[in-house]
Amino acid sequence: MDRELAMELVRVTEVAALASAQWMGRGRKNEADEAATNAMRRMFDSVTINGTVVIGEGEMDEAPMLYIGEKVGSAASPEVDVAVDPLEGTNILAKGLPNAMSVIAIADRGNLLHAPDMYMEKLAVGPRAAGLVHLDAPIEETLEIVAKANNKRVKECVVMILERPRHAKLIEAVRQTGARVRLIGDGDVSSAISTAFDDTGIDICAGIGGAPEGVIAAAALKCLGGEMQARLVPEDEDEYNRCVQMGLSDPRRILKMDDLVSGDDAIFAATGVTDGELLRGVRFYGGERAETHSVVMRAKTGTVRFVRAIHMIAKKTYPILNDF
Repeated sequence: MDRELAMELVRVTEVAALASAQWMGRGRKNEADEAATNAMRRMFDSVTINGTVVIGEGEMDEAPMLYIGEKVGSAASPEVDVAVDPLEGTNILAKGLPNAMSVIAIADRGNLLHAPDMYMEKLAVGPRAAGLVHLDAPIEETLEIVAKANNKRVKECVVMILERPRHAKLIEAVRQTGARVRLIGDGDVSSAISTAFDDTGIDICAGIGGAPEGVIAAAALKCLGGEMQARLVPEDEDEYNRCVQMGLSDPRRILKMDDLVSGDDAIFAATGVTDGELLRGVRFYGGERAETHSVVMRAKTGTVRFVRAIHMIAKKTYPILNDF
């Protein structure tokens, strides 16, 4: 993959973030998601890839665009797998809460796990704890390992967990160690990535969330030197059989980084829609100006770039803002 692709992908997440940010706090998550998806799909037409969506908005009969199997890009090569979430955190954007983002990950064809849309148990840590943890270890043991790796005491560590009834025992176990818990309503991708940046204050991301989001987050952590371990959680026989049909002979085995994102290269890009630990959200200024804050990273080089951009909305070739 060409290194110039990194900035091309940032332009795609920027336009999706700009399109969806206008719906922030308006309580209309479907409109926000549609705006992000439409903008992202249109912008993909300018990206010099031969891409196939392997993680997207759903199956062909469920999603009009960015559906699984859809071809995107404007070139014959490179041939890449594409994983997208045009608006990660539709509910939190609708409520005006933190950590909504637009995200993309790409890797060479065949290198991204084609994760079915189901639950996935996950454990994510930053670079210093990579290779030291195990998904099946008790959270108490994991906290001891991560605290030592990060040169902290356990009580100084923060574990980010989705606030769901299924996580009640996990939350209580973390609190019993003296460690701190940060509960979130949504945002699987941003919470996992946060473990790889010291200034977010997040040491571990743990719990059960979406499988597609797990693969996207793993691509980012591969770029950052962090680690994710995961296990699919099929809820019934139909979901179990779907995993097998997608090539996962043992759907309940632990998936390591090379299972989630194989090969030595991947590119991840994200643009903040609302403010979060890692990225600022979109700012709209007078005179049809807007500001975005993005991050783009590549596994092959380990380079991480933060991009602050000022946009002149009226000059965009794609009409981003709707009339209210």
